[in-house]
Amino acid sequence: MAIYAIGDLQGCYDPFRMLLDEIGFDPARDKLWLVGDLVNRGPKSLKTLRYVKSLGDAVISVLGNHDLHLIALASGKVGNGKRFETLQKILKAEDRDELIHWLRHRPLAHYDESMDTLLVHAGTHPEWSVRKTLARAAEVEAELQSDDYKDLLKQMYGNTPRMWSGKLKGYKRLRFIINCLTRMRMITDNGRLNFAHSGPPHRARKNLVPWFEVDDAAWWGTRVVFGHWSALGLVVLPDLVCLDSGCIWGRQLTALRLDTKVARVYQVPGQV
Repeated sequence: MAIYAIGDLQGCYDPFRMLLDEIGFDPARDKLWLVGDLVNRGPKSLKTLRYVKSLGDAVISVLGNHDLHLIALASGKVGNGKRFETLQKILKAEDRDELIHWLRHRPLAHYDESMDTLLVHAGTHPEWSVRKTLARAAEVEAELQSDDYKDLLKQMYGNTPRMWSGKLKGYKRLRFIINCLTRMRMITDNGRLNFAHSGPPHRARKNLVPWFEVDDAAWWGTRVVFGHWSALGLVVLPDLVCLDSGCIWGRQLTALRLDTKVARVYQVPGQV
C-alpha cells in the first residue's frame, strides 16, 4: 500500500486523472490524501467531485474554503455571484443533494499517528497542538454534519475574530476555527490572522509572518501537509509540506508519497 497526498484540484479533473496514472494509483490498494478545494475555478468541478466520491474509503479529503462555499451555495443561504459560475453544474446536477451530503461529512483535519502527519487545507494555529487541532476541527464538523448545519453556513463568513481565545463561544468560535483551518496564510507579530496578503511571504509587510514560521508553535515536531497557497508554491520539508503548486493557474498538479522515508514528488502539467 502507498499513501499519496495531492494538492488543490479546484475542478481540474484531467490533470488529476493524469497524475493518478503517473503514480499508478490503485484504489483497491493505495490511499489518497487530498488537501481540499476539490471544486471551483476549474472546468470540471462536477466530474471531479463525483470521481473523488466514487473512490470511497481510498480517499481522505479535508474541506477547503471553496468546498465550504459550495455547501453554502447549495443551502441557499448565500448569493451565487458570477465568480462561482464553475459550480453551476454541481448545483443543477440530479445527484446534487447526494454530493453535498457527502461533502459536508468530510473532516477539516486528519491525522495519521503512524506517520505523525497532519492534513489540513490552509494550516493550523500556532497555539494548537495536533490534539487540539483535531478537537477544534471536530467542533465545526459536528455542526456541519448536524440537522441544523445551515445555521452555521449563514454565520461562517467574515474575518473576525482575528485572535484565538479559548473563551470564544458560539459562531464566533466556529468562524475562527474555519478561518484558521481553511483560509489562513499570514499572522501578525501579535498573533492576529491576516487575510489581506495572499502573495509570496517575502512580499508581505514586516509585521506579518507565515503561520508556520511562528516561534515555538504547539504543533512543531509533526509533519503538516496543506495547500491553499499557490503563491507559496511547492514546499517539501521534513515537517512541512505545501502542495498547492498552482494547477489551476497552468503550473503543475503535485503528488507526494507520504509513507516512505524519502519523499518522492510527482508532477503533471496544470490546467490549460
